[in-house]
Amino acid sequence: MDAAAEAEGIATEKGRELDEVMAKLQIVRDRVAALNAKLATAKASLKEVMDKMDALNAQLGLANRLVDGLADEQIRWTQNVKTLKEEKLTMIGNALVSAAFVSYIGPFLYSFRDRLWQQEWLPDIEQKKIPFTPGVDPLMVLTTKSEQAVWATQELPADRVSLENAAIIVSCSRFPLIIDPQLQGIRWIKGKEGSGLVLIQLSEKNWDRKVKMAVEGGSVLMIEAIGQDIDAILDPLLSRAFKKQGNKLTVMLGSEPIEVDPKFKLYLQTKLINPHYKPETAA
Repeated sequence: MDAAAEAEGIATEKGRELDEVMAKLQIVRDRVAALNAKLATAKASLKEVMDKMDALNAQLGLANRLVDGLADEQIRWTQNVKTLKEEKLTMIGNALVSAAFVSYIGPFLYSFRDRLWQQEWLPDIEQKKIPFTPGVDPLMVLTTKSEQAVWATQELPADRVSLENAAIIVSCSRFPLIIDPQLQGIRWIKGKEGSGLVLIQLSEKNWDRKVKMAVEGGSVLMIEAIGQDIDAILDPLLSRAFKKQGNKLTVMLGSEPIEVDPKFKLYLQTKLINPHYKPETAA
């Protein structure tokens, strides 16, 4: 009994010691949990900082590329400013030779065209001290390589004369006559204008009514296979004898004026190799 009482006393004492140890252990566990929470928060903050650093590095890379690009652009812009200042003067002669090219050179063969603008016009412009770009090519003033590439997809032949003819057609303010015995020009016009092109011949019935409908409706009209003589009804249209009435343009076709839609375009095409028209028609 004494031994049992002594053992119970020892057990009770050890129990108190155990409770003290468990209490201390719980304090340690609470500290560990708090430290783990702080660690998780620190890791999250670290990830956020690293993400910001990556984003800032990316922005820095883009900024460096932009600065490098702007440095190149500055060189290009400086050159462009210089070029534009030069072109501000040279465009006078360039426009002059190109306008003359559109107005006068169309009916001639390539050899005569080339000799006319290179050996006659440019030296004359230079002699009169009109500024122009040395070696200027009217074709490249009137068109671009990209436009020429589009024309090729529209079945325009790639030779120099065809490109010059196309440049004249798209640049002229008058309605062009295409001298087209091989039918290359009309094939290109069909490819260029697509399904909206209206084709007529002066030999068909009621052609004048179709012309009036095209003028009023803003259609693209092609009068094909015209001969040596052109009906006088078309003279006011060919000479663009338009009259302005308010905000509208009118033209006399026959005995009555009709309204001209601004979108209206007219092409003339002949199969004759060397046609001769009245001076006013030729003009």
